[in-house]
Formats: sequence, C-alpha cells, structure tokens
Amino acid sequence: MSQHPAGIPRRTALSATVATAVVGVPALASTASAAPAAASTGRGAGDRPVTAQSPDRELRELLKEIDRDRIEATVRRLAAFGTRHTLSSQDDPERGIGAARDWIHAELKRYAEASGGRMTVELQSYVQEPASRIPVATRITNVVATLRGSVDPGRIHVVSGHYDSRATDVMDAVSDAPGADDDASGVAVAMELARVMARRRPAATIVFAAVAGEEQGLYGAAHMAERFKAAGADVRAMFTNDIVGSSRADDGSRDPYTVRLFAEGVPTSETPEEAATRRSIGGENDSATRQLARFVRDVASNDATGMDVRVVYRRDRYLRGGDHIPFLERGYSAARFTEPAEDFAHQHQDVRVEDGQQYGDLPEFCDFGYIARVARVNGAVLWTLAQAPAAPRGVKIVTSSLTNSTELVWEPGTEPDLAGYEVVWRETTEPEWTHVIRAGGATSHTVDLSKDNVFFGVRAVNRAGHRGPVAFPVPQR
Repeated sequence: MSQHPAGIPRRTALSATVATAVVGVPALASTASAAPAAASTGRGAGDRPVTAQSPDRELRELLKEIDRDRIEATVRRLAAFGTRHTLSSQDDPERGIGAARDWIHAELKRYAEASGGRMTVELQSYVQEPASRIPVATRITNVVATLRGSVDPGRIHVVSGHYDSRATDVMDAVSDAPGADDDASGVAVAMELARVMARRRPAATIVFAAVAGEEQGLYGAAHMAERFKAAGADVRAMFTNDIVGSSRADDGSRDPYTVRLFAEGVPTSETPEEAATRRSIGGENDSATRQLARFVRDVASNDATGMDVRVVYRRDRYLRGGDHIPFLERGYSAARFTEPAEDFAHQHQDVRVEDGQQYGDLPEFCDFGYIARVARVNGAVLWTLAQAPAAPRGVKIVTSSLTNSTELVWEPGTEPDLAGYEVVWRETTEPEWTHVIRAGGATSHTVDLSKDNVFFGVRAVNRAGHRGPVAFPVPQR
C-alpha cells in the first residue's frame, strides 16, 4: 500500500503533499486512476480556494468597461420617476412604473443595437389577478434582454434586479418611493452588464432582466421562472441583485469591498426520495446552488473585481426574500447578491426631513463605486459561466461493492472545445474544495481514497482552461 511521508495510508487521509497545481493549466492527464499525491492541495495564493480561477485578459478587459458614472446615471434616472410601485400608473410618461418600464426597455434596445442581432429585448407581460398585495387585476411587466450564445445557446444564465419600488406602506402606490438602493442599484447592475456584453460573443446565453412585482410578492420573477420551466429551458444559474447600493450599515460602519451571496442548501424542490438520498450521503452543503456559490468565490473574489464575496449558507435574510426564490422553487440553481449590512433607517422609508436629516431610499445614500464593483463580481461570474463548460451531468459515485478507493462516472459533455475533466474533493468538515486532480477526457475516474471519508465532485475544462461549476455525485449501486 502506498504511504504518506508520515506513514499514514493515503486511502484513509488526504495527502499532506502539495504537488503541482492544475488550476489554470489547460492540459489534462489521461490516466484512469490517481492517488492524492498527484493533486494540488489546500489553498492558492492569497488564501484563495485551490479551485480558484484567475481572470484572463478577455475578462479583465470586459470588467474595465463597467462604468461607475453610467451606473450612477441609471440609478438617478430610475429614482427620478418618483415612484415605481407596481400599482402605480402604467401610462403616465413621467411618473410611475410604466414610465420606468418604457425607459428601461428603450435603453436595453439601444444597447442591443451594438450586438449585431445577437441581443433581443422584449416586454414580458401578464395580468396578475387579485392576490396578496394585489387588490385589483394588474399588468406586471418584466423587461428582458437576451444575449444568445454563439456555441451553446440552449444553456442559459440569468441576472436580474427588480425595478418596482415601495414606500413604508407596501400598498401606497402614490407617495414618492425613489427606490435607489432597493432596487435601482440591482437594475443598474443588470443594465450595465447588458451594455458591456452586447458587443461580445458569449459561448452560452446570458439573460439580463429588470423584473416588476417584487415588493408585492415576487410576481414578475415567478412569471419569468415559470416561462423558462414551461419551455424546458436549461437555466444553469440565476442571480438576483437586490439592495446592492451601499456598503453602509445602520450604525454608520462601512464594508465597501464585501458583497454577500445568499445560497440555499437542501433544495425545497427536491422530491422526498431525492431529499432522503441527500441526507444519506451528507450532501446538505452540496446542492447545485452551493456549488454555484463556490464557483462565484472561485472566479469573482480577486483583484479584477476588487471585492470579496461572503457566501451565506441561507436562502435569504430573516423575514424577507428575493427574486431568486421562484427559480429555486422550480428546481433552478439561484442565489442573491446583497450588500454586507443594511441601513434600515433609509430602506422603505417615506421621503421626509426630520431634524434636518433627510430620510428615504434616495440616490444620495448610494455608493456608486460600490455598485460598480458588485457589477464586476456579476460580470466575472456570468462571463466565466458562459465561456466555460457546463457542470457535468449524471455524476455518480459507484457504490456497488465495498472498496477503499472511489470510482466516479459521468455523462460526456457536448461542448466542441471540451478538453476533459477534473476531480475535486475535501474533508466532510471543509466548506470549500481543497484538492483537485486531472481526470483526462474519459467519463470515469478512480481515486485511491475512501468515498466514506471525503466529499467528491467533478468539473469540466475547455481548451482555453476555463473550468465550469462542480457537480456533486449521487450513489450508483
């Protein structure tokens, strides 16, 4: 039996040897099995996860084009509509949600002109019959720009913000509700990314959406998610940006270089049988959304974005929810970006002045440089997802016999530039992947480690060296 330098059998513990890292190296080995000594271990430079990917020149150039001043102009223009309440006027050209809708639509159409026909823009409308916070039948309209992928257009990634706003009274459709932070900031992120990416050719499809009805009950996002589901769309990731306008907390402290990412663990969309399987293998921290969150950390916490992504292992904050939830409920991987702490004195407050202090969700309380950095985080994630191979499908860990090694199998990817695969693993008590090993171009791989002791995953690599998200295996007997 092969031994560690300290004499510990490598089948029972992770290797203590740090070998050549495979991160950033497109070439892949073709061996059918490997031991931990062939893997990169621990963390990379700057305490980054070993699976981290450094941005290439193309991505760095894209992120440099994200314009803080344009983001500010977008936030101020949306706030200037007075209120964007879902129940406000839909036909007033200057005030209300209809005016905001028409302006967003016109802007996205203008961005699409630079795409050579690759980007299309639509008004996605339906009539919501009376329901919670909707007292009368109300037309709800999402504004959606779709940048079609040039290689794998059926694989879809969505980024959104909600353009409706509210005052303190959620049913008040008349009072001013500028909604600069909540959520003109998130809409500005999605729109700025649409502007920057319209001139480019992503391999997979990216959808940029401004949705309505969020404050009344996530209605617009639910309609969009249901349309995707009904069409059988292959939505691989959805991110909502909701309250990403400021790094200031209600005690005045600031954290300008952190953004939170809320990521659900055990999916509520799972069947009882799927949930039982997850519990039996200890996969509570390995949902597709959690793998997506790890991927976000891998590609977006770096010098190119200027940000650290703080992953929070929750669906959302207490007492509240965002537009990622309807996607989660329909079985899609989805997560929420939001600022590191919230200033509740200015959120959902009617515009007023008390003792010389102005209150309300106003542009003056936004940090536009911060929003631009959040946009870079989103841009790094979406572009890498679109350029990299998809997470492998059908990943299984073979459990048909008792053995102290681990065999993984998966379905072959269909990307034309697919170079091969990598196997990752970590101790069951570790939150992030700590080891990665080349697995070649085959669709099976054996590692000389006991499947009982660690968690495994598989990710695909293309010829440019882009790695996709990790897929977590289920048992195959």
